[in-house]
Amino acid sequence: MHNAHIAMVGIPAISHVLPSLEIIRELVARGHRVTYANDPAQPAVADAIRGTGAELVPYRSTLPVADNDWPDDPIAASELFLDDAVSVLSQIAPYYDAQPADLYLQDIAGYAARVLAESQGRPLVQLSPAYVAWKGYEEEVGAYLKGLPGASEYHAKFAAWLASTPATTKDPDAFSGRPPRCVATVPRAMQPHADRVDESVVTFVGPCFGTRAEQGTWTRPDGVDNVLLISLGSAYTRQPDFYRRCVSAYGDLPGWHVVLQIGEYVDIAELGPLPANVEAHAWVPQLAILTQADAFVTHAGMGGCAEGLYTATPMIAVPQAVDQPANADRLVELGVARRLDSATATPADLREALRELTADPDVRARCADLAKRARAEGGEKRAADVVESLL
Repeated sequence: MHNAHIAMVGIPAISHVLPSLEIIRELVARGHRVTYANDPAQPAVADAIRGTGAELVPYRSTLPVADNDWPDDPIAASELFLDDAVSVLSQIAPYYDAQPADLYLQDIAGYAARVLAESQGRPLVQLSPAYVAWKGYEEEVGAYLKGLPGASEYHAKFAAWLASTPATTKDPDAFSGRPPRCVATVPRAMQPHADRVDESVVTFVGPCFGTRAEQGTWTRPDGVDNVLLISLGSAYTRQPDFYRRCVSAYGDLPGWHVVLQIGEYVDIAELGPLPANVEAHAWVPQLAILTQADAFVTHAGMGGCAEGLYTATPMIAVPQAVDQPANADRLVELGVARRLDSATATPADLREALRELTADPDVRARCADLAKRARAEGGEKRAADVVESLL
């Protein structure tokens, strides 16, 4: 196979970038030239992309990633992504008109990639870090979204933009939700109605983690019986009160060492004095810790869910927004988690959930089975095989 130019269009949210990195690294290792359009104003994102060997094609994003000021209203959030795509396309189109890719990859919000692919007659593969649409999705979920305030105006705005572009798909629902080919980087076990997903279009490759060595390492302290990781990811981390309740719940808990990731919006001093068994950091090498952990308090973002399943770690799910409540419910259905409300959970609730999870042999067995299934899905190598099959 000749070396190809493969172009990825992403958004500058680390939770969207991380799932694609090992696929990009694998494609570069196979000899392809890979360009990755993203915003260098987010240094962690830009450095991670360059670390794969891909060339960064810069643009300026309008998304509120830096200050994490996302609207709660789903239509308002969707409009932010649409406005960003309009801006991104205008910025990167000159580059890709001059240097067309042989194949385009797109994040679920990387709409500019689909416009470029369709206008140039090139194949397109969506890399989905979340669950995908199933047969009946439009009737079961889409109809509800279309009934929300502002939805008709948003749909008309999307349609008008598509009409102004050389994209061949003009229907906003098909354009945004039905890619011609999709690689889902989530465990198939997390997919709602997986039996109704068209797997001639969607390939579940499971988590694509690699070693994550670039994130650093973590060593389990000597003499520690159990390790608990607490992390609410990268976006919903302004939770000092919840962190204090976690410290109250798990601080000085016999046999437990606690690693608490608090994000960049909370000062460690806000937590007060920390017990000897608790370490708190703005950022930690999460996967490295989970490979050594015995339990995980997570916001149930898809990335955290995937890491918990991949490492066979029982989870206490405290969802915050977006898809997280549904993800938390799915973890409970799978028998590997307890769900709590982070706004109301008391230290006693948190302790009891941990006790129940870690004392239940059935939970450990289900965790082990799901980890085996997730690892067998193929990861980045299978994803790269799918991409190469379309060149």
